Amino acid sequence: MDPKDAALLNLLQNDASLTLERLADAVSLSVPAVQRRIKRLRNSGVIKGNVIVVDPVAVDMNMTFIIIVELERDRSEHIESFRRKAIKEPLVQQCYYVTGEGDFVIISIAKNMEDFEAMTHRLLFEDSNVRGFKTSISMGKSYKTLYVPIEAS
Repeated sequence: MDPKDAALLNLLQNDASLTLERLADAVSLSVPAVQRRIKRLRNSGVIKGNVIVVDPVAVDMNMTFIIIVELERDRSEHIESFRRKAIKEPLVQQCYYVTGEGDFVIISIAKNMEDFEAMTHRLLFEDSNVRGFKTSISMGKSYKTLYVPIEAS
């Protein structure tokens, strides 16, 4: 990755609404050159999409849960089945297949304990391949970002 692409990615990660003109000024390129670079970064899969980040508390999703899930069987088809199920669950924000304690770590949000309990039944209790799970409730958010630091290679 060249320095101009790295600079564009860092700028866009901080503010995806920057105009092509502002981006071009910031990286000392023409607008068409910036447009071509962004298109290439999208087509190659470096840029996955543009999103709006919503504050969960502002929409009454006041609780965050960290769930460690242990599967009964860890054959690839069982792992993939659980992964697909977790991705489809609206209250699951992040799902990681991990080594160490448990097989998956899930970050989930909910309005209240009743919503969380309903989600655990849908995702965990009703799945015969889930051996068990442990849940921690977030007491507060210290830091959260989706930013990936990009350096030229």
